[in-house]
This record gives sequence, structure tokens and C-alpha cells, in this order.
Amino acid sequence: MDFIAISKTFLNKFHVRCNADSPKDVALALSFGAEGIGLCRTEHMFLKADRIHIFREMLLSTNPKERQKSLTKLQAMQREDFFGIFKLMSGKEVTIRLLDSPLHEFMPHNKEELESYLKYLRRTKSGKINKADILDQIDGLHEFNPMLGHRGCRIAVSYPEIYAMQIKAIFEAAYKARSYGVTVHPEIMIPIIMNASELKLLAFGKKIEGASYNGIVHIEEELRKSRRAKSVNYKIGTMIELPAAALGAGEIAKYGSFFSFGTNDLTQTTLGISRDDFTSFMPDYTLFDLIEGNPFSTLDSRVKELITLATARGRLTRPDLVCGLCGEHGANPVNVRFCMEAGLDYVSCSPYSVPIALLAVAQTELENS
Repeated sequence: MDFIAISKTFLNKFHVRCNADSPKDVALALSFGAEGIGLCRTEHMFLKADRIHIFREMLLSTNPKERQKSLTKLQAMQREDFFGIFKLMSGKEVTIRLLDSPLHEFMPHNKEELESYLKYLRRTKSGKINKADILDQIDGLHEFNPMLGHRGCRIAVSYPEIYAMQIKAIFEAAYKARSYGVTVHPEIMIPIIMNASELKLLAFGKKIEGASYNGIVHIEEELRKSRRAKSVNYKIGTMIELPAAALGAGEIAKYGSFFSFGTNDLTQTTLGISRDDFTSFMPDYTLFDLIEGNPFSTLDSRVKELITLATARGRLTRPDLVCGLCGEHGANPVNVRFCMEAGLDYVSCSPYSVPIALLAVAQTELENS
């Protein structure tokens, strides 16, 4: 018996999931003992070479008909991705995070990428392609602070058709997988939520005078009726990655049945430090003992306080609320121990880190016993 199997014999209720975006990553994580997917980052699926131009075309479309044409192509691609993941994860939870990244990240970033995109447009579209117009559209997506800008659920409010496409792909894949005898447990996670109103809108929709918004529940219901399919046991939840969301967890839990703590962004937004730029001045701060360790490796005490508070407030509203951690912190044994003590249900980490997290859980369980 290997150490992964031995470690799992000591596990009680707390478990380890993986961060995985493709069937290949899922298979690897399963071989290392993962008990589900805690984070499937759907934006990674769009970055593949055969998809990025279609996604760019969709974002830069000038009319709804063109955008829908691109979305239909992307929906078929995502459906097959999700189907492959569901098949491998039969009987296990699969937490799928809807599009999170700022839109500018998908645009060409250098001359070679731009020329490649223009070549694609010339091959697939009739008529003349105006390079200057394309550049103007790309520039229009520029943001001064994209991490706190038009991303995640904010994109869904402005462009509901993007999230609608992803939701349809998830359920189409679930129906298909079920027809193969696969047990599916999709968990739809909405990122960068800052208040309960956002989650309520995206989950359950809203009608106002002159406008309406179809939420996840309505999209699923319409698709199910059109396919004459039986309902799938699914969950709607959110990523807690802003201090405002942690503080408002009691209200947010009214509309979501699970929380996943995105500690990469929660650390950045709590401390006001960029994960990408911190290394440039971390040695100076370490020299004068201004900060204890690397907060992007070991959870900061203020971040831990927010996680503990959000879990407690969320469960006051919804006692059966499932809570997990899916940031890069998930494999650090010190962080794993904290998550167990704080009452979380799981940590999620990269496939290669799953054995480390499993061992940390087993050691903690042994010590507690």
C-alpha cells in the first residue's frame, strides 16, 4: 500500500480536491488521490490554440448575431471538455468557475499574436478586414486596474450571453454524461462576487420595467424542458475573494449553497499587495521584519480571520453550507491545518500537490485523535 492510500485511511470528513481544467489534469489528480474538483478555471479552456481566435472574435463582435455565432462554436467545445471531466469524475463533485479573467487578457499582446488573429479573420470572414478598427476595439478593452475591473460576475452582468453559453455547456455535458451511466455533481461557481445582490441576480435572475435577466436557474430549466431531460443535482455557489464578500457572507449564503475561498485574490485585496509584484520588495520587508513570511504561501492572520468569519456567518444563514479553499495556499500543511480547525470541508490544489495536502490532512487527523 503506497503512502497516498495509507494517508486516505486516516481521513475523516475533511478531504482534498484538485484544481484541474482538462481531462488530462483530472486523470493525473485522480491518480494522486483527489476526491473531486475544487476549481475548474473555464477561461483556461479558451486559451487553447484552436479556440482563442474564436473567443477574440466573440468579444470583438459588433452585433449580437456575430457574437452568437462565435458563442455557439465555443459552447460545443466547452461541452466536450466538461463531458470528459464529468466522465472521469463520476460520483465526485466538480466545481466549475465561470469566466473570471478580465477580457483584455484574451486579446493579442504582441505583433505575432495580432497577425495570427488577422490571418484567422481573413480566412473566416468575407470582406475587407480593417486592422485599424480591430486595434481600436482591442484598445477599448484596456483597463487601468484589470484585477479590480470588468471581470468575473461583472462581465456576466454586462454580457449575460457569455455565462449563459457556459451554463448551457455544463448541463448539456451533464445530460450526455448521465446517458453513459455517469453520476454527475456539477457545482457552478460565480467569481468576484462582492454582495448578495450580484449572486441573487446571476443565480435567480430579475425582471424590471423594460428589461429582464435570466439567471442560472432559468437557463437550466429552459434547457432541460427543451431537451426533455431529467433534472441534474447541481449547486450554485461563489468564490469568496473580496473582504466585502467575507463580511457579507451571511447575506450571500442566502443565494449560494457553497463558498470557495479564493485566497490568491483574497490575500491581494486584504493586504493591498500584488502577488505578481510583491517579490520585488519582499526582501526589504523581510530584512526589517515588516511582514511574516510570504503571504502568498502561508496565509496571513487577517486573511485567516476573514475566512473564519465568513464561514461562521455563512453557516448561521445556511447550516449545511459547504466551504473549501482553492487558492495556491491549498497544499501548504500549515494552511491545511488552519482550514481543518476553521471548519472548512476541503482544500483544493494542483494535481501534483494533492499528495502533499493528503499527507497534511492525515497527520492533523492523527494528532487530533
